Amino acid sequence: MDVVGDESSSSGSGGEKARRTRRTRMTGAERRQQLLDIGRTLFAEKGFEGTSVEEIAAKAGVSKPVVYEHFGGKEGLYAVVVDREMQRLLDMVTSSLTAGHPRELCEQAAFALLDYIEEYTDGFRVLVRDSPVAQSTGTFASLISDIATQVEDILGMEFKARGFDPKLAPLYSQALVGSVALTGQWWLTTRKPKKAEVAAHLVNLAWHGLGNLEPNPRLIGHRKS
Repeated sequence: MDVVGDESSSSGSGGEKARRTRRTRMTGAERRQQLLDIGRTLFAEKGFEGTSVEEIAAKAGVSKPVVYEHFGGKEGLYAVVVDREMQRLLDMVTSSLTAGHPRELCEQAAFALLDYIEEYTDGFRVLVRDSPVAQSTGTFASLISDIATQVEDILGMEFKARGFDPKLAPLYSQALVGSVALTGQWWLTTRKPKKAEVAAHLVNLAWHGLGNLEPNPRLIGHRKS
């Protein structure tokens, strides 16, 4: 267990009290979570390169070896932070896709991403920043691809029901989820208009675009390949 603070008490001897230190300790799990919370905040604010192990340790009130003991260094801490945030966002989006009208499913997915941005702003900032070269846990692009896979199944069924080629569902799901994700990055900074209005406009574009799809679209410009 790790020391997190000191509390002084006194005992009497010849009418005088001598100070004794009682140490309050964190469990290993508590310390690990504390370091993750601090790391997420610093990575969101300063990025991976701008954050140091020294700063993380100082914020936690521990020595550098404690950070290395739990995560093996800054890279290890960053990897866990990214993994957890990616899983959190993926879970929020996929769990939102409950039964309902396809347009409502689009609304649910849009709200899920905007909810995540609103509730876990630091986590989203970490995800959309450039990952270090050695990062092997994934990127925001790979996360969007994972979410698009969930949407792909829904689009595939709709395409088949409307007589469109279901093999094109992956392309359209990437385009839809990607547009929502990029809009989310923009909204992260502006926070205007309100979340519900942003979701409504996103679905407006996506739904009416899908509603007027051509089964076999043709290019109208001079370039054909």
